[in-house]
Amino acid sequence: MIERYTLPEMGRVWSEAHKYELWCQVERIVLEAHAAAGTVPEDAVEPVRNAPAPTPEAVAAVEAVTQHDVIAFLTAWADRTEPREAAAWVHYGMTSSDLLDTALALQLVDATDLLVAKATELVGSLRDHALTHRGSLRVGRTHGVHAEPDTWGHRVADFAFAMARSRDRLVRARDAVGIAKISGAVGTYSNIDPAIERHVAESLGLRAADVATQVVIRDGISEWVSALAVMSTVCEAIALEVRHGQRTEVREVAEPFGSGQKGSSAMPHKRNPILCERICGLARIVRGQVVPVMEGIPLWHERDISHSSVERIALPDAAIGTDYLLHLTLRLVNGLVVDTARMRANLDATGGLIYSSAVLLELVESGLSREDAYAITQAAAMETWSSGVPFRETLRKHAADNNQTLDEARLDEVCRPERYLDRLTAVFDRVAALS
Repeated sequence: MIERYTLPEMGRVWSEAHKYELWCQVERIVLEAHAAAGTVPEDAVEPVRNAPAPTPEAVAAVEAVTQHDVIAFLTAWADRTEPREAAAWVHYGMTSSDLLDTALALQLVDATDLLVAKATELVGSLRDHALTHRGSLRVGRTHGVHAEPDTWGHRVADFAFAMARSRDRLVRARDAVGIAKISGAVGTYSNIDPAIERHVAESLGLRAADVATQVVIRDGISEWVSALAVMSTVCEAIALEVRHGQRTEVREVAEPFGSGQKGSSAMPHKRNPILCERICGLARIVRGQVVPVMEGIPLWHERDISHSSVERIALPDAAIGTDYLLHLTLRLVNGLVVDTARMRANLDATGGLIYSSAVLLELVESGLSREDAYAITQAAAMETWSSGVPFRETLRKHAADNNQTLDEARLDEVCRPERYLDRLTAVFDRVAALS
């Protein structure tokens, strides 16, 4: 991911320098376990423990010759080990993927913890915003067309629960990727005791693999990337709602617009929803990593490396992208401008058409068949659409044409927007309990 969208904490998780620190950590724990078991000399442990991680530049210089990143890392690290002979016992009984997959698990777990913390904060912001606007009347829209009365808080509540589920889904995926694999060239423990793997896993806060070939099969990592894609798309759903609400013709909500901010180089009046549009765009990038990572599940036999080049790009980009999306969405929700007066004006804009469903049911209750009630209500509604005459007036006309008398007092009640919201109390009780 480019630097523009990389936040410092998540950037560090995926930095080359941090990766080599993790590689050193894994190798040291394996070495210590071997020494405790009497497999390697005890006096090799302290020199390796004290050897600083090699720099990315040093590893790159060796890799330019070896064309093998793990060998390059081991060589560059050995160059910093005193006495150098102790480095001979590093990586004992291991294959490259023992190191790569176990260290990757640590990166995935660390990235997950950062994302879960941000997602939890966003859930709280959405919850609080929904509760603040539980009574802010607005028109609900289906197919982009006015439907029935709703509240802004109800719409935001939907996002709050979606983000809470996304967070919980990611927590479950954390367990799927938090796996240590130290079992040798094809996973048979041919040159390393399974007890070493169990010790490494416990020391690192991971689970020992139930089974592995040379690699851990990529279904868990695919689950993790898929969880990020869903979370990012929930962020997009929030942003898309605001983008619509900020349109000039709607003007119900708007993203924050800071002092000194400029909307257009040519048109000084513009306040464009650039924050929301950036969220929508970057969500595509995160979703775009799912299929390439998933295609790393089927590999040739015990392993090929067709997954490796993909994951070097896809996993950091998915994590960094989701982290930035959560950051942007938090900024959006916390700074959102809500125009409740405009919401109410828009609700009344169609002259009462949004009460057609209640009118239909009222006519049925008065004794009409559903077909006849629908025909009267729709005919009145279509006339209102074309003429702009208020719905109650066209309804009286079409009812009279069909020899029906309207109960005006009852219509006053069913055309009251607050009536549509009477049963939302339990929803907001559930929202209030979100954490």
